[in-house]
Amino acid sequence: MELRTLLAASVVLVLAAPFAALGQGDLVDGQVTKVDASAGKITIKHGPLKKFDMEAMTMVFRAADPAMLKAVKAGDKVKFDADKINGQFTVTKIQKAK
Repeated sequence: MELRTLLAASVVLVLAAPFAALGQGDLVDGQVTKVDASAGKITIKHGPLKKFDMEAMTMVFRAADPAMLKAVKAGDKVKFDADKINGQFTVTKIQKAK
């Protein structure tokens, strides 16, 4: 029975590993140019957004969670992910670049 459980766990890990790596590789490099916490928006000068077929530019994004705006300030270099939610480009994840 233990061998069967170990084998099942191994299969799950092997199948999940590529997806975990994908999630990390999707983050885009950028630099925060403005944070407007009262409006729930952030302006980021970013590299290409491949999933939207966009070149590098500066854009205003909504923040999926207003609390994430407290973690960054203008001038910070960041890595972020964005999606189009209700027709608006929205930052769904952001972290300071190392």
